[in-house]
Amino acid sequence: MKITVIGGTGLIGSQLVSRLREAGHDVVAASLSSGVDLLTGAGLDQALEGADTVVNVTNSPTFDDASPDFFRTTMGNLLTAGERAGVRHQVVLSIVGVDRVPQLDYYRAKTLQEDLLRTGPTPYSIVRVTQFFEFMDAVMSWTADDHTVRLPATPIQPIATADVVEALADVATAEPLDGTLDVAGPDVFTLDELGRLTLSDRQEQRTVVTDAEAGMFAAVSGDVLIAGPDARLAPTHYKDWLDSRRQGPKA
Repeated sequence: MKITVIGGTGLIGSQLVSRLREAGHDVVAASLSSGVDLLTGAGLDQALEGADTVVNVTNSPTFDDASPDFFRTTMGNLLTAGERAGVRHQVVLSIVGVDRVPQLDYYRAKTLQEDLLRTGPTPYSIVRVTQFFEFMDAVMSWTADDHTVRLPATPIQPIATADVVEALADVATAEPLDGTLDVAGPDVFTLDELGRLTLSDRQEQRTVVTDAEAGMFAAVSGDVLIAGPDARLAPTHYKDWLDSRRQGPKA
């Protein structure tokens, strides 16, 4: 199968390209560095030539009110180019609970992206995943100083990017869902609890202060970021992932 990964050099895309190639698929890793610009459409026709499936794992450059325009333009260009190329399956990576957090600009933008895909001309699959383990450093940095990290007690169900990649690879090589698959990590934490686990693992002296108004996730209420009962649960636990990172790769 020929698969084009849009955003194929990023955190998820690069892993997905490797995973699909290992499975014997013909994979094109499309990105700005390879001459593909989703905003202008430049290079898309060449990147999609002969592709059976397109997996879109790109992200907007900002999380603010400019993100809806980014996803509106890029999704439109990708769907139009895909139809020209005869693509039979469009896959998009999205976020669990994305349509339940309208107060966040970025989540509204991702909901728009999903809606454009659903009403587009090509059979599709939406893979919604929970927050990545790998993003915990960034989340803590938003509200940290030399002594404390301020985090809300927002419930989340984080996931390793390697498990996200496995789910995307499975969906990309199967028949279109014409619907949505939720994928989540095996454990639920509050964000402040996850921060304490992270700092303790590193033996840091900073403390986590629970602050209902700290950071982007303070705008999230209730358990909207927790996957439902039909979700695919990934196998990797956060504590095991921390252990593996601390120990480094095996010889």
